[in-house]
Amino acid sequence: MKQINWFEKIIGSGFYTGYIPFASGTFGSLAAIVIYLIPGFEKLEIIIPALVLFFGYGLFVSFKFEKVYGKDPSQCTVDEIVGTWIALIALPKTLLIVLTSFLIWRALDIIKPFPAKTSEKLPGGFGIMIDDVIAGFYSLFIVHLIVYTFGVY
Repeated sequence: MKQINWFEKIIGSGFYTGYIPFASGTFGSLAAIVIYLIPGFEKLEIIIPALVLFFGYGLFVSFKFEKVYGKDPSQCTVDEIVGTWIALIALPKTLLIVLTSFLIWRALDIIKPFPAKTSEKLPGGFGIMIDDVIAGFYSLFIVHLIVYTFGVY
């Protein structure tokens, strides 16, 4: 059995939210929101590199989590962090918009509209990460429509 080192546990489990025995995905998303609320994190020159780093490292570490804990383990919540941040790209940083984005993102992550559901079947870290990326982009599209069509700020 492959061991997961302390750094891999921190990132892979979404700052240990994956070890919460219930709703670990929701807690992983909340950890992403806490980081997002850091002043300036919403700037594209910060959030995009953070997304690329967490996605790339998430692919690597989620493969390891799957080897240790089994297929798409609840302990691995780095995918929720990535999906949450995708859902928040280029949106005004207001409490209403962050909350709306969070709720839509969580609903779509649970529902997994096509092709998110089928992408879960991809091997290892790809299956773990890609469905959340897809749900994140669906959420981003929906929240952008709400914000920029209806002027909700």
